[in-house]
This record gives sequence, C-alpha cells and structure tokens, in this order.
Amino acid sequence: MTFVNTLKQWDEAVACFERGDSAAALGTFLDIQEKNSKIFFNIGCLHLINKNLDAAEKALDRCIGKDEHLAVAFFQRGLTFYKKERFEESFADFQHAFKELRGNQLIDYQPLGLRYKLYACEVLHNMALAHAQLGQWEKAKENLLTALNLRTEAKLSHIDRGLECILKQKLFEPVKVPAKVLFKPNKNYVAELEKKDYLGKAKVVSSIVFQDEFSGFAPLQPQVEDIPTRPKAPEVLRALEGEPHTVLFEFVPETSDELAVVPGNIVFVLNKGSDNWASVIFNERRGLVPYNFLERLEITLSSKQDQDGTDKDDIPGPPRREPPNRPQRNSGKDILCKNGMEVSCQSEEFSDPSLCVVKVHFTYTIAICMVPGLPYTTTLEKIGNKLGLPATAITLSYAQIDSGKKVIDENTRMEDVWSCVHNGRLTLWCDLKEGVSEQLQSQTHLLALHSYESSTPEDLEFHQGDTILLLSKVNEDWFEGQCNGKIGIFPASFVEEVPMKDK
Repeated sequence: MTFVNTLKQWDEAVACFERGDSAAALGTFLDIQEKNSKIFFNIGCLHLINKNLDAAEKALDRCIGKDEHLAVAFFQRGLTFYKKERFEESFADFQHAFKELRGNQLIDYQPLGLRYKLYACEVLHNMALAHAQLGQWEKAKENLLTALNLRTEAKLSHIDRGLECILKQKLFEPVKVPAKVLFKPNKNYVAELEKKDYLGKAKVVSSIVFQDEFSGFAPLQPQVEDIPTRPKAPEVLRALEGEPHTVLFEFVPETSDELAVVPGNIVFVLNKGSDNWASVIFNERRGLVPYNFLERLEITLSSKQDQDGTDKDDIPGPPRREPPNRPQRNSGKDILCKNGMEVSCQSEEFSDPSLCVVKVHFTYTIAICMVPGLPYTTTLEKIGNKLGLPATAITLSYAQIDSGKKVIDENTRMEDVWSCVHNGRLTLWCDLKEGVSEQLQSQTHLLALHSYESSTPEDLEFHQGDTILLLSKVNEDWFEGQCNGKIGIFPASFVEEVPMKDK
C-alpha cells in the first residue's frame, strides 16, 4: 500500500469519527496495512471509548513499539492499566511519560496533528493517584507538591483538589486524554490528494461590450472616447482615530515606548499628557512623541487644487527654527495612553538576588518580589495590592512537605514561612474570607473567545478560554480588565460575558 492510500484512509477514518460514527472509523483504521504510531494511538483511543481495554492495551503497545519517545502514548497506556486496576504498571507508564517530557512543563501535540497539551503537572497528578491506590500516601503527597510548583495555568485547579484529597487520604479521579481528540494527517498532504485544475477556465474580466462573454481572441474593440486626463481626488476622507498633527522636527526615540518620526509625517494624537508628551498613532504603531514637536493639521473634506488644475506641492519645506528641547518624562513611571486611558508600565526587578519570588495561587496565579523576612502585615498588604483586593478580605496559607497547608495569621511565626524558600522561590495560597466571595459574584466576568497578544505595554494578553474580570468599559470597542494577575485593556470583540451560573 502506498503512502497516498494510507493518507486517504486515515483522513476518511478521522472524518467518520468527527461525524460520530466510531465503528466505521475503527474499521477504516484497522484496514490500513501500513500503520504508523499515530494510527495505532487512534485505534487504542477508539477501543478505550468502546471500553475494550485488552484491545486498547495491544494497540498502544504497537504504538510505543513504533515510537518509543511518544509521551502521550505512555500516558494513555497508563490510564488503560489504571482502569484494569494494574496500578504498578500504571505508575511505571506515567513515570515514563514524565521522563519523555525531558524537563519541559508541557508538550503541545498540535503541530503533530493532535489537539492536546500534555502537562507535566497532570502526569505527576496521575502518578500521585497510582501511589495512593498502592497505599503510598507520603509519596503521593510529594508528587502533588512537585506538581504545584510545575503548574503554569490557573485553570489546572484539580491539582489543588488532588492535594486536599491526599491529605485526607481519599482517592480522586485521574486526568484523562479527551475522548474527542485523534491524531489527524497533515492537512497540507491531504490537500494535495485532490485533483487541481491549474489552468482553469478563461473568463471575461473587463470589456466595453455589454454582457460580453467571449473569452477567446478577437479583433480590437472600439476605444472609449473622452477619457479623463487624471483621476478625481476623493471627496470624503476616511475617519481616523485621534486628531491629525504634522511633525515639525525629527525625533529620535530613547526608550522602547517612544516613536521615531521625521518632519512632514502626519500623526494622530490620542492623548496629551501634563508633561507635554503625546500618545500618537503613526503607520499603525502607537508610541510617545513630544507634543512641542507637532503642529495641529486642519483636513478639509474636499480636494484642494490650484486654480489652474495642477496639484500643490505636498513635500513640506525644511523647518524654519531649531527643534525644541526634549521634555522631561514623569518620574517613577512611564505613561502610555490608549483611547484616552493612562496605564502604568512599571515592572518589578526579578533579577535582584537579594529578593525572593513569591508565587501566589489564587483564582489565577501571580508572582511578586519580596524581601525575605517581611512581617505578616506587610506581606499581606503587598499581595492584596497585587491582586487588587483589600488585605482584610484575603487569607494566606503555605505548605510544608511534612505537614501540608497551614493558614498564616497574626500568631504565625513568619520565620517558619520564610524558611520554606527554595532556590529564591516561595509558594503561597490565597483565599477570600467568608462574605467577600459573595460580593465578588456580583462582578462581571468575561470569557476569552480568542487569544489576544499584546502589541503595547498597556494591552492585556490572554489565551482562548481564560476568564477575565471586567474592571471598566473604556468605550464601545475597548474594555479594561484583569487576568492572570495583570491589568490592561483589550478589544471587546474578543470576549463574551460569562453566565451567572458559570462564575
């Protein structure tokens, strides 16, 4: 069987599965003569859906035989052993999957055709569950504490729930590969399977003859008379954001948030600060320019031409005076403006060896630098300010390897808390006090429909599926919100409001 035939059957089987016909998909996969590791993985997944554990185990054995470094195959076979209550073999496969991660926090299989991310913390979560099934509760706790340090996203909250169950010596559900995902063939290879007409059929693109459909060669047609000598200038200009200004002097930026302009450029001013710096748009880029380098420009709606019909010279003349001095920036912070809103761009110095990076797990995870040894009140205020919550509304807790989580209050010896610092890092947990969480329920939460990458420091970056707390509506097109410990603005079209029952 040729590679083309394998590709056709693979694509046909995936199409059957997406239509909901799992039996036809499994039959098509089994008919493929030259199966690779991905096809064997798909067969094992379909057998798991049909609860045929023995057949799933055999298919995953063949898959691993084809590719001994496919971590997700070891993970899936570990789940198969777990369902067959062969917990020692299950733990061995989970451990092998963790080894194949090679120190990475996750493997994204999307480039290989599988819409799934295998997280190291979730592999450790299942290793802890296998330990628990064998009665090894201490080892299970160690695995989950390691998983907490490797967790990269706030949505992986089941790690916290697993640790709570282990501390109570209770079992919990394993993390599973979603049943609706299979390895798909390369879409570029699939596209080449279809026959293409590279020449196509000729058609009339333009003709002076009414309803002319002739596409062959023909004698010259009569020419159009009275062709205008020059095109007309547009009568209505496109509405642009901001007020137009002409640049009078060349400005060379000294920081990353400043914008380089030269005399004659037309920029659109969004906001003018009290320090004589203006936030402008030029060539679809936003940045800061001294306002005394600009001059307001009046744009009329009709085209301006000389009376003799010739255009005016659009090339600006050289400046007639020396450029002004560079204005002083506001001390202590850099101000960037977007849609009239000022946003602080300060960042903490994580590279100072005398500081400790404190990771705080809340409804999302934040990182903040602190001096080790700070008292309880100062620590609580710094974390509350970072979360945008009053210190009286939150409680903190920390975890020790031998005793689990402990609540931090006024009677806690902070020396015990800071003694948990390892390699300059400390992990804390934050919870809302009773009554405060009910107040937060009244706040508006938004669900990210698409991922948004920040292009300027004041933008809020998030990924598809993240939950965003709405702080304010800047205008109809832009919102201000908080996500993953960061505050910024983002397009309103990228999100939708979360229903009350989902908050």
